[in-house]
Order: sequence, then C-alpha cells, then structure tokens
Amino acid sequence: MSVVYRSFGILLFVFSTVAGGDEIAKQVSSPASESEPKKYYVNDIKKAMMEYIAGEIDENGVFRLLDDKTGELLELKFVKIHDPVRVINSNTYFACTDFHVVGNPKILYDLDFWMQPETGELKVFKSKIHKEPRKSLIYGWYKQPRYTFVDDKVVPLY
Repeated sequence: MSVVYRSFGILLFVFSTVAGGDEIAKQVSSPASESEPKKYYVNDIKKAMMEYIAGEIDENGVFRLLDDKTGELLELKFVKIHDPVRVINSNTYFACTDFHVVGNPKILYDLDFWMQPETGELKVFKSKIHKEPRKSLIYGWYKQPRYTFVDDKVVPLY
C-alpha cells in the first residue's frame, strides 16, 4: 500500500512493506529555498527589455547610444527583440535586439543587453553593439559582427 502526504511544501511517498509494516519515506521534491534566486522566464526577460527601452527613448522614440568603438553618438529606433532570449547563469539574463538608424530602416544595428535581478526585477547592467551596419555593392546593407560568443563570453573578432 502507498500513501501520499503533503506537509510543509514537501511531497512524501510512504510505502508500507507487507512483511513487517515498516515505513520507508522518500522525499520527491522540496520547496524552493529562500536563498535560491528567483527564476525569470522568456516573458520576464522581454518585458524587462521593453521597459528598459521605453525608459531610455526620448519623446520621438529615439534611443541614443555612444558607440564605444567609433565614439559616434548613435540615434536609433527600436525594431525587435530576437528569439531566443537566454539565461546565462542563475543570475544573468541576455537579450539581443535590432535597432535601425533614425531615418533609414535598412541600416540596422544589433545590440546585446545583459540583465540581472535588482529588487525583484530584471535590470539592464550592460549593453554592447554586437553587429554594425555595413554596405555591400551586391547585397546592400547587412550586419557585420564585432564579436562572437564562446561559452557565453564575448570574444572580439577584430
């Protein structure tokens, strides 16, 4: 005979043996500990990104970013968040986005954002230009990567 008990958020299966009536209890799952970090999911990451972008744009919807490589102040308009967004580790989340140059939707920058929980909400703590616009005579505008990822770490390409 088996009986299921639920007590203090711990699920226990108790098995009674036929021979002696001894009980053997096996812990199947336990509640999340208070010290474990809260987990954030796709919708949480995307919501945090949209809130961050909304807080950074001006009244005309322009997102300004200083290009750390060229020193140019970029004026961009948000296009989209790429799928998938990612969990880097238990405390770091990542989203990749597209922004176009104000006045020219064909010229795209790919911007990466890293987030961590702060007072119960995901907050952006780092941003970086992943891909910059380049023009090809044959293909037109494309995004040229500045770096790649190896084991979730940024590795410059040039």
